[in-house]
Amino acid sequence: MSDKSAMIHFRLNPRSGVPPYRQLVDQVRQMVSLGLLRAGDQLPSVREVMRQITINPNTVHRAYRDLEAEGLVEGRQGRGTFVVEVRTPPTTPKRQAELHKDLGAWIEKARLAGMNDEAIMALVTLAVQEITVAKEKVTP
Repeated sequence: MSDKSAMIHFRLNPRSGVPPYRQLVDQVRQMVSLGLLRAGDQLPSVREVMRQITINPNTVHRAYRDLEAEGLVEGRQGRGTFVVEVRTPPTTPKRQAELHKDLGAWIEKARLAGMNDEAIMALVTLAVQEITVAKEKVTP
């Protein structure tokens, strides 16, 4: 296992309503999108993921199969699962850090206004969906 794969720590939110395999898939996608995982980086082994979080090995296999079907990773017999496709982050790491800080401040404002984490996530999701729909209407 590479040093990078040892640094990957999956988390599961049992209250999210999102199946565990989908949470793993989404986390890998996010790490790739943010540039935290690059082409050639190895994902943790199924056994390592099971050590990190209490999860059925079939769930991890399903997540890795879904990522492979998307063309994001590939399994190499006897060697592990590796990232093959890298989506270039749209901003520099410095700009990402600035945006992260701004988002953190916004989240604190939302909490002070009485919103819990689920309501904050719902609001962010709604805003992203609305912006996406508006862009799709403008783009021919």
